[in-house]
Amino acid sequence: MSSDSTALQSSVVINEAVQSLRDGGLVAFPTETVYGLGADAKNPEAIKKIFSTKGRPSNHPLIVHLAAPDRFDQAQVDWVPVLAPWVRDLSEDALKLINAFWPGPLTLVFKKDKSVLNELTGGQDTVAIRAPAHPIAQELLRKFKGGVVAPSANRFGKVSPTSAADVRHEFEGVLDLMVLDGGDCEVGIESTIIDLSSGDRAILLRPGVITPSVILAKTGIRVYQPGEVFSETELLPKVSGSLKAHYAPTTPLRLYASGRVLDALSEFPDTKSRVAVAVWDSESSLSHDGYPLVHFEEVVIPSDSATFASRLYRSLRDLDQQDWDLILFPEPPVGEEWDGVRDRLQRACFGSGPSSSNHVSN
Repeated sequence: MSSDSTALQSSVVINEAVQSLRDGGLVAFPTETVYGLGADAKNPEAIKKIFSTKGRPSNHPLIVHLAAPDRFDQAQVDWVPVLAPWVRDLSEDALKLINAFWPGPLTLVFKKDKSVLNELTGGQDTVAIRAPAHPIAQELLRKFKGGVVAPSANRFGKVSPTSAADVRHEFEGVLDLMVLDGGDCEVGIESTIIDLSSGDRAILLRPGVITPSVILAKTGIRVYQPGEVFSETELLPKVSGSLKAHYAPTTPLRLYASGRVLDALSEFPDTKSRVAVAVWDSESSLSHDGYPLVHFEEVVIPSDSATFASRLYRSLRDLDQQDWDLILFPEPPVGEEWDGVRDRLQRACFGSGPSSSNHVSN
């Protein structure tokens, strides 16, 4: 098939997806972070369908995905008309962040325009928005000519999907779900979320690959940690992925400190015999002399933070399907560039195991 006919075919498929969104259907599509489960952000019934398909509580806000404006020949694109229907006011800082990082893996939280549906904001007065960088996502959004809400395309609380096959596996039996295949996601963990809704400060609500120091270096904007700004009595605006248990495999998952695999094991005296141990590609292999009854298998993982992030969910999904009794991952090194994956791994550990319901109640 020539590249022209491939392009034509993909364009036909995208037109079909656009029609499906207009008809109130759901479309799973690739972004640079993870695959999203998309619906028309102006259609309350379609939005409800997202919550029921995912099994997601309806008080959890969704992120609105928008197309980047066409550039033509201007040096800097004008985002104001794109955002005007969604947000109440756009600060200088907001525009600096947008011009530096959009399209890309950065979500911004604003005070919402009154026309924005409560169904997508979890009943709050803020709205989260991003412009994904993946070419298929951009083409879909450009042709749709509107906002698409899209949480990750997986059952609530489970490991996020980074390929079209993951999405199909997750929603087998949901017959009318259209899945656009854009290959494997490059970034591999969800976007960084920055809250701008208070007006005077940028606050980090969820770490990702765009870190506060990258933001400071590129824009001069200081990003605050929630603890620096909110007192205990103030509640953070809830955002996607902020629950303690999230991104979780069904197999128990635990982190081990450097060189302390056996200590991690001894905390699980009832651990059966098969344990998958992730080891950094920069370290020599482990010695398992102390546990002759345990069958270990080492899984080599990248010691570069960006590569690790891009493969994290893929590794967790694959290991989860291999019938291990326990999965052990090394604690990520300290450093801001590791905060995003550390956040995902800690939540995945907390939610992991055959029944996640016991964690929610604890």
